[in-house]
Amino acid sequence: MKRFWIAGFAAGAAMMIGAALGAVSSPAPSSPKALAAMDGGVMNPMIGGQAMLPGRTLMDNISASPDHAVLVAAMKDSGVADALKANGEFTVFAPTDAALGAVSAQALTHDKSQLAKLMGYLVVPGRYDSQALLKAIGEGAGQAKLRTVEGGVLLARMNGPTNIILVDESGNTADIAIYDIYDKNGVMHVVDRMLEPGVTTRQMAAR
Repeated sequence: MKRFWIAGFAAGAAMMIGAALGAVSSPAPSSPKALAAMDGGVMNPMIGGQAMLPGRTLMDNISASPDHAVLVAAMKDSGVADALKANGEFTVFAPTDAALGAVSAQALTHDKSQLAKLMGYLVVPGRYDSQALLKAIGEGAGQAKLRTVEGGVLLARMNGPTNIILVDESGNTADIAIYDIYDKNGVMHVVDRMLEPGVTTRQMAAR
């Protein structure tokens, strides 16, 4: 079952997003203070003092972050890591180790099917940086629905004039702590809370 899920993820993820989500003329969120060295004309934020290089894959940059060791292990165990090393375009909402502390040990270590769902819910096909999210929110009258690889929906909304928050299917909210870490196969945003699939938002999206 795990092999089947991984194969489906790698082969079909780029086709799973329904509508294109792009950017509005709203101001971008404030840029992080710590910046990495320029690489290919892109200047990425640093995470925990470590440079995030645009020439790396998503998985390579997540692995280099000192704040994402638990996420890296979960991505590898679930098989999602393989897809995040491959060609394609993905957006990853990456919870820190502190955020993942709220997730049960069973979900992260024993139940591989549940782990695959949790990790797939953090990945959206396509490259959605802060400007793309802002545009999607503007075009959605204040709310953007992001279809995840897992098959669920994340909601992106504004919290103030420049801050974007994410709402999962259980109604939990997460702030984007670090925006726009560009990678050669997508973009990553660091979030301060684990986002988990549920039923409430999925039912709303189907209406």
